[in-house]
Order: sequence, then structure tokens, then C-alpha cells
Amino acid sequence: MKHFPTILSHEIRMLLVSPSTYIATVLFLGFMGTIFTRILEEYSVPQETSPAYTFFQLFFIPVFFMVPLLTMKCLAEERRLGTIETLLTTPVSTTEVVLGKYSAAYFVYILLWGSTSGFFYILHRFAGDARFLDRGPLIGGYAFIAVSGLLFVALGVLASSLSRNQAVAFVLAFTMLFGVIIGLGFLPGLQALNTELLRPLKSAIEYAQVTQHLDDFTRGVIDTRQLLFYLSGTILTLIFSIFTVEAKLLHS
Repeated sequence: MKHFPTILSHEIRMLLVSPSTYIATVLFLGFMGTIFTRILEEYSVPQETSPAYTFFQLFFIPVFFMVPLLTMKCLAEERRLGTIETLLTTPVSTTEVVLGKYSAAYFVYILLWGSTSGFFYILHRFAGDARFLDRGPLIGGYAFIAVSGLLFVALGVLASSLSRNQAVAFVLAFTMLFGVIIGLGFLPGLQALNTELLRPLKSAIEYAQVTQHLDDFTRGVIDTRQLLFYLSGTILTLIFSIFTVEAKLLHS
């Protein structure tokens, strides 16, 4: 992994000059700014929940678009231009390339979400009301964003490894994210899973409910099984990405 830092720094620079990164940034900050403005309007009268809790409830909407925009180019464009083959003829492994591109996208992902903390700071600074800076839901919400983002960005990289076309990679990433965040929420209600044979599968699916994980994190409840879900999911997804790149190279 001695070439990993070099690849990481290069990929970060490439993301920072990529138009798709700035499109993702504008869409993300515009959407989250709108959400924050609506929260301020609601909190003109006392509310039972913290502003931070409400702020993170719609996290999945920007994720559906931000992650594909950040990752669709990382491997798809390399394969389309044929530069991935040239890169791998140097003393660089496929693992280093995939992990370098993944880490760069995750860095920008965290950077974008971290920038939204300025909303709460400005509000607290000028409103002078401690209610607007409830540290429990705020820290829990950002912790959830950091942990879940490991898997979400990995899914985007996997989608990019499956196609030479950026648009296809975007659609694949969007579909994968939708399936994990929204689709899994419908599976526990299937009657077929109520049989004795499939009950362990139903329990596993119930533990994989992303929206429930968000609720737990913002309440300060962090289950190690949830952490294991994201960490193991991330590792497996990255392994699949590495194998996919190598398989595509063998058949090219």
C-alpha cells in the first residue's frame, strides 16, 4: 500500500477540479440550506424535537444524487479512456487504485456534510438559544453520516466499476442506494419472511434498516451490530469492486 497516499492525493485533486463535484456541491448545499430554512420557520414556535433531528431526517435525498455524482467517474471514466490498464502496468495494485479512489470520494463526501455544521453554528451564534445547538442529536447525526457514508460511497464505487459509461454508473449507484436505504424498509413486511425457515433472514433485514439506525444515532443509541453492518458491508462492497476491475481487465 505504499502507493496509496500518492493515488489518494491525486484523486482528491481530480475531484476538486471535476465539474460533477461542484454540481454535487451546489445541489447538496442548496437542498440542505432549504431544509434548514424550513426548520427555522417551524421553530418560530416551540417544538418537541431538536432542530438537528429534523435536519437529518431527509439525509437520503441528497445522498441519492451526491454519492453517484462523486463516484460515477472514478472507475468508469478510467475504463472508457483505457487509462486504467496503463495505470495498472505501473507498480500499483488494483487494491491501491480502488481504495485510493474510494477514500478520495469519501473525503469529499465528509467535507460536504461537515460544511453544513456551519448552519448550526451561525444559528446558535446569532440566535443565542441553546436549544438550536442540542449536542446529542447533532453529534449523533453527524456520526451516523460518517459511518453510513462508508457503505454509501463504496456502493457508488462498485457501480462505477461495473460500467464504462458515467451515466450508467450514476443510475446503478442511485439504484443501489435506493435499494439499501428505502428498499430494505419494505422487506420485513413480506409475508414470505414470516415462515420459520426464513425468520433469521427477517431478523437480519430488520437490523439493516437505515432509517432506524438514524433514529438510534440521533438519540445517542449506538448498537455495535449497526456498526458491523456498515463496516462489513463496506469491506465486501470494496472487495467486489476490486474483483470487478480485475475481471474486466482480464476480458478486455
